[in-house]
Amino acid sequence: MGVFSLLFLIPLFWMVSTSAKVEKDVMVFPIQWIPQQWNWVGNFKTVWMSKVPFALFYFNSLKLAILSTLITLFISAMAAYAFTKLEFKGRDTAFGVLLAFMIIPPEATLVPRYILMKWFHLIDSHAGIVIMNMFAVYFTFLLRQFMLGINQEYMEAAKIDGSGYVRSFLQIILPLSKPILATVAIIKFIWTWNDYQGPLIFIFNQKLYPITLGMQMFKDQYADNYAVMMMASLSAIIPLVIVFIVMQRQVINGITLGGVKG
Repeated sequence: MGVFSLLFLIPLFWMVSTSAKVEKDVMVFPIQWIPQQWNWVGNFKTVWMSKVPFALFYFNSLKLAILSTLITLFISAMAAYAFTKLEFKGRDTAFGVLLAFMIIPPEATLVPRYILMKWFHLIDSHAGIVIMNMFAVYFTFLLRQFMLGINQEYMEAAKIDGSGYVRSFLQIILPLSKPILATVAIIKFIWTWNDYQGPLIFIFNQKLYPITLGMQMFKDQYADNYAVMMMASLSAIIPLVIVFIVMQRQVINGITLGGVKG
């Protein structure tokens, strides 16, 4: 099984190897997994110092991913807290209605969202992308399932000590929810970083492009240079690979906990 799983890594190995080659060695057969003539620095300079503003696209992606992740965490955590620890009429019904939105594919809401963004003059702006990204039913559901497992006695003890709902949320619920918050943060960051459809529909100014749209521009410029294209692809996925390698155990544990509780 382990041997077969390595097959899935072959495209990644080929990308890393190709990113360090000169172009004439890319398509030779048999494949040179270790380049005979290294051109890693040259390809790197071409990607980061060419006419295509790769660094700007990188910055835009980081900006969108970080802002979307932080705001989503805050809003989803507050919603999950309300649906688990607060008592109000119609709470379960409201949560059921919220869950119903999970069956609607994002593509089905593109036109209404476009009209709304146009009304609010948020087309062609990062603010519009962040606002559309910051509401996530799935993450509210995930956080709620985790918070259901937090003993209610913590809340009752805090209430006896005079703690209000906001203070209990900030000082009790959030610290106890760190594992699932980390999971949500990582998944949201990856989803936002890889988002292609949203920026493609709502952003027109090339200076606002994230890395996903930037790669398309890069392809138009260097379509016949696979070594440079692979270096650009490798540069684009480095943040995701680092985040996943460092936090993969927490992601899997968080999804498991969130999925089985409640």
